[in-house]
Amino acid sequence: MDPKRELTSVDLAALVTELGTYAGAKLDKAYLYGDDLLRLKLRDFDRGRVELLIEVGETKRAHVVSPEHVPDAPGRPPGFAKMLRNRLSGADFAGVSQFGFDRVLTFEFERGDRNTKVVAELFGEGNVAVLDATGEVVDCLNTVRLQSRTVAPGAQYEFPSARFDPLAVDYDGFAARMDESNTDLVRTLATQLNFGGLYGEELCTRADVEKELAIEEADETDFEALYDALTGLSEQLSSGDFAPRIYRDDGEPVDVTPFPLDERAELDSEEFDSFTAALDAYFVELDTTEDEESGGRERPDFEEQIERQQRIIDQQEGAIEEFEEQADRERETAESLYANYELVDEILITVRNAREEGIGWEAIEERFAEGEERGIAAAEAVTGIEPSEGTVTVEIDDRDVELDPEEGVEQNADRLYREAKRVVEKKEGAEEAVAETREELEAIERQRDEWEAGDVDNEPDEESEDIDWLSRRSIPVRTDEQWYERFRWFHTSDGYLVIGGRNADQNEDLVKKYLDRGDRFFHTQVQGGPVTILKATGPSEPTREIDLPDRSLEEAARFAVSYSTVWKNGRFAGDAYMAEPDQVSKTPESGEYLEKGGFAIRGDRTYFRDTAVGVAVGITCEPETRVIGGPPSAIADRTETAIEVEPGQYAQNDAAKRLYREFRERFEDTSFVRKVASPDLIAEFLPPGGSRIVD
Repeated sequence: MDPKRELTSVDLAALVTELGTYAGAKLDKAYLYGDDLLRLKLRDFDRGRVELLIEVGETKRAHVVSPEHVPDAPGRPPGFAKMLRNRLSGADFAGVSQFGFDRVLTFEFERGDRNTKVVAELFGEGNVAVLDATGEVVDCLNTVRLQSRTVAPGAQYEFPSARFDPLAVDYDGFAARMDESNTDLVRTLATQLNFGGLYGEELCTRADVEKELAIEEADETDFEALYDALTGLSEQLSSGDFAPRIYRDDGEPVDVTPFPLDERAELDSEEFDSFTAALDAYFVELDTTEDEESGGRERPDFEEQIERQQRIIDQQEGAIEEFEEQADRERETAESLYANYELVDEILITVRNAREEGIGWEAIEERFAEGEERGIAAAEAVTGIEPSEGTVTVEIDDRDVELDPEEGVEQNADRLYREAKRVVEKKEGAEEAVAETREELEAIERQRDEWEAGDVDNEPDEESEDIDWLSRRSIPVRTDEQWYERFRWFHTSDGYLVIGGRNADQNEDLVKKYLDRGDRFFHTQVQGGPVTILKATGPSEPTREIDLPDRSLEEAARFAVSYSTVWKNGRFAGDAYMAEPDQVSKTPESGEYLEKGGFAIRGDRTYFRDTAVGVAVGITCEPETRVIGGPPSAIADRTETAIEVEPGQYAQNDAAKRLYREFRERFEDTSFVRKVASPDLIAEFLPPGGSRIVD
């Protein structure tokens, strides 16, 4: 018997009852593992720490797990996890609901400034979508663009077409549904009433009816017995009257259910106090068993991965076609306005003049209706008026176009051209996404070919010092999130940590919490720079006075200048100074005022005159895989490859995209670059203001 890897609709109905008891818990943090496992860490007043896992990959589940079964925190959080933390940290868990009898759960969170819903789709390809209070998708793990529904950032979330809900039907509706079938009882329960094979058989057993009895041979007594069994099942689910079980076949876990099943009576079973506890134990045991059977070297399902990537490409290419068609429609409509300039201009002037004379929209609409009866061409072209929007809709060349009477023909046409341009930009973004997905597909195909050729050791030789990372086809991602990563940071050539503030709040925190005895304080002579601290010791070491190398001091000064307004103003050098911790104070001189993030420096300072700006961004492959940035002298030797930048014409995000594309050219494993050095991550290491790559 194959083990269960996906929760059923009945399982989810039971989960909703149990998880509802956690309402009121506060969310602390969100984590994302890979692209299909979401972890929400909560605090409950009575229970303490609560860990909720939602998995939507090959395994599809959602339940609370014990702390010892929580996976270690991943490395640097991806954008999706950061977005969740921003929206949900400190929010109250308000409850969870099931969409009808479908395998879709909606988790609701409430916070003073915003409410958020997290929708987990535990069917098909699986997905997690985050919605705002209006139901608009903030972000999602997988973009879905189908004829039947769309799930994409910026779009209104659309649930899948609702299936028949057998738990909400009365007897007459149940009997009618059964009568419509042309098969036997168990198959009708499984398919027409959406119970699936196992629970279809279970209901037949509980009702003591013949499973394979044809519908035309069944009578009302059979239907009543089945409906009574269904009602009993529904009451169990809503009341929480559970006795969860893990079932084993030859000692191996094969199923987990919220209550005992007659259909599993011949299997060994273990009872649990709650369904979530049973699910936790089941999936931990299942994963352990499969790892032991595979010896840790189970062949990845390359075919499924390839098929998944191809489906994504098909969806993306479909979106590109839609964008092309939409852009063509917008341009053709604009051209039609110019081709019918006099007619459109007459309509716009008529409406505009009428509004200036104080004539209401209803009266204007009546005038156009009268004009249409008299055969006036301009009146005949008007197909609608929208008073709430202040617009008039005109039929031009067999297409309706909404116009703003406050603007002329040129402005209305220009608006359509701008919309066409915006759609073209979206199409170009989709084309880039297709290219990236194709590269990921090619990487999976290479890994499959290497596996089949016997070259399955994708892990680097730990003792090798000459790994050619740039030409390596597959680079394992290894990260370890550090406490200082919320600030600007780098390590000097001598290995000392330098941290700088990104804003006034962080400048305050750095001085109040992280400036210790033995450290050095740096700042630019001009206003508008980060508080920069060269740490003499680590967080777990006792503070002490040490002689810091001149090279590290110079690199810290260059860092302070490069991330200040010196760079933002397009200058290539500036002055910085250094002070001891006891010289830095938040107390201003008499009669003076210190703004947030500002500090008073008392005593002599050490100046670094005419310090040249300079930043390099690079990618490390060992011992960690990540993007880093800072003074070129400190970055070049720590990275596999680095790119130096200087003040220039490209905005921060545009410059980050240029570096990203350059890194992709340098690495054979382009999917690795996308994972560890996305444009967003690169931008964190670029100074505010314009930049360009140094030739």
